[in-house]
Amino acid sequence: MKEENAIGFLSSGGWSSNEQRYSMLREMEIATRKSLTPLERFETELHPWMGFAIMPVFALANAGVAFEMSDFSNPVAIAVVCGLFFGKPLGVVLFSWLAVKMGLGRLPEGVSWPVLIGGSFLTGIGFTMALFISSLALEGEILDAAKVGVLGGSLLSAVVGMVLLSMLLPGKAGR
Repeated sequence: MKEENAIGFLSSGGWSSNEQRYSMLREMEIATRKSLTPLERFETELHPWMGFAIMPVFALANAGVAFEMSDFSNPVAIAVVCGLFFGKPLGVVLFSWLAVKMGLGRLPEGVSWPVLIGGSFLTGIGFTMALFISSLALEGEILDAAKVGVLGGSLLSAVVGMVLLSMLLPGKAGR
């Protein structure tokens, strides 16, 4: 509701010209900047960089993964990729379906089964815990192959999940 009010205010707020609307928006921006501390502005500006660039690079560097193309054909790597890419989404969808059929739950408003399937692929992004468990259970070349499988399966799951959701979810008005 707030978004609709803001769009209505900006698009038909009785502006006599685009310049008047731009001037009001600049004043609002200045007022917003003055109401935030420099630290809050800095944190807001850095958040996307931290979430999508710095943290993944840090995690990859600390994973200690030596990439070799031959590791992708290792049976352990293939098994890990299959577990992340097929197993986790299958488990989410199967148990969600079972819960709905048994009357223990229902899909949230606006979530269809195809959307749930698309979102379930994102559960295959099992980077941190999968690497931790692999390091506890395996060692040597098998551990390296498992790490490559975790990275490959997580990347594949992320890409497929994002593509499916971008195709299935409705776009926002005004974008």
